[in-house]
Amino acid sequence: MKGQFLGFSFYKDSQGWKCRPTENRKKCLYEKIKVVLSRKQAVSRRLSITFTKVNQIVRGWINCFKIGSIKLFLEKFGQWLRHKIRCIIIKQWKRPMTIYRNLKVLNIKYKCRFNEEDIYKCANSRLGWYRRSGLDVVNFILSPAVLGKEKGDRPGLVNPLNYYLKSL
Repeated sequence: MKGQFLGFSFYKDSQGWKCRPTENRKKCLYEKIKVVLSRKQAVSRRLSITFTKVNQIVRGWINCFKIGSIKLFLEKFGQWLRHKIRCIIIKQWKRPMTIYRNLKVLNIKYKCRFNEEDIYKCANSRLGWYRRSGLDVVNFILSPAVLGKEKGDRPGLVNPLNYYLKSL
């Protein structure tokens, strides 16, 4: 039998009683992040401000619910979050030649081994921003390691799953 208390739902497995955040709390996290990452606003903001706001929300939520079983949820949430961030980065670059030039530079810098033709196809694709940011070229070039690095005044994007596992 399930019960809910202070944002947690309780369940019993073979090892005893455990808790996890309710679906409502998970949905609330997604909604908060969606507000910060709405493309209309996030594209016009500097990445350092966007990363700072996202990191604050994610760390706060994890610190609040880390006593629950959230490993699988954070893995899925982290993938979605990085996809949204890649979408914002690609849209900030705007023009196909800028996208091509920046992806080519990052490809060389991080040794991703994509040829120029693949990068050119991605940059000049007629797909929308969200679909384009899901292509293999963008996924591997703007990998979690690249997004997690600090650059100048920009903090690295926190990986929710790694942050949760460190805080245990």
